[in-house]
Amino acid sequence: MPDSKATKPLSPEAERVLRGHGTERPGSSPLNYEKRAGKYYCAGCGTELFGSGTKYESGSGWPSFWAPAVAENVAAQIDTSHGMRRIEVHCARCQGHLGHVFEDGPQPTGLRYCINGAALQFEPDAK
Repeated sequence: MPDSKATKPLSPEAERVLRGHGTERPGSSPLNYEKRAGKYYCAGCGTELFGSGTKYESGSGWPSFWAPAVAENVAAQIDTSHGMRRIEVHCARCQGHLGHVFEDGPQPTGLRYCINGAALQFEPDAK
């Protein structure tokens, strides 16, 4: 994905999620229901984050993946906000907040990357 797409101004919701570490309402992102083959990029900077081959229906209300497309593009840190201990994931390039990763996902990783759709841009594969 060319970076030019990522230089467009962020929507207020994407700004709140990516830069303000917000969380969108469950089930509110159209990307939660996206079934086409393609790639998911950071809405803040255009870095490739996830592929449709690792996306699955977790029932959580957010787009979920069992692995990043490029491991070094998704960074993690401990998040103790809201009285919980979770692992926050963010874009390694622009530090935009993506969501959290949990250890209750499917094999082969056992991980569930629970990602805010507002933090992502989807580009379907060419036909």
